[in-house]
Amino acid sequence: MIEKIVKEALTFDDVSLVPRKSSVLPSDVDLRTKLTKNISLNIPFLSSAMDTVTESRMAIAMAKEGGIGIIHKNITIEAQRKEVEIVKAHYRTGIIRNPITID
Repeated sequence: MIEKIVKEALTFDDVSLVPRKSSVLPSDVDLRTKLTKNISLNIPFLSSAMDTVTESRMAIAMAKEGGIGIIHKNITIEAQRKEVEIVKAHYRTGIIRNPITID
């Protein structure tokens, strides 16, 4: 059962960012968020699991910036495994720390 249901949300059409001078320093901004109870992200971005959006290259780029990339399912299981293995190889070389995968 879902413990918490979000009652209000915004889309890109609901928000307009107007550039202005600010006294807030970039180093003082914290964008961390929880994707799930056990998964935290350093930036609140998740790339779409679409074949035109996320394969290993995008998943690696998202991870490097603190987000998460979801490998799409419009390929064979073996091809998915290879894409995930490419991402994991970056983890093993120290480029990405603590990758989250579902085996």
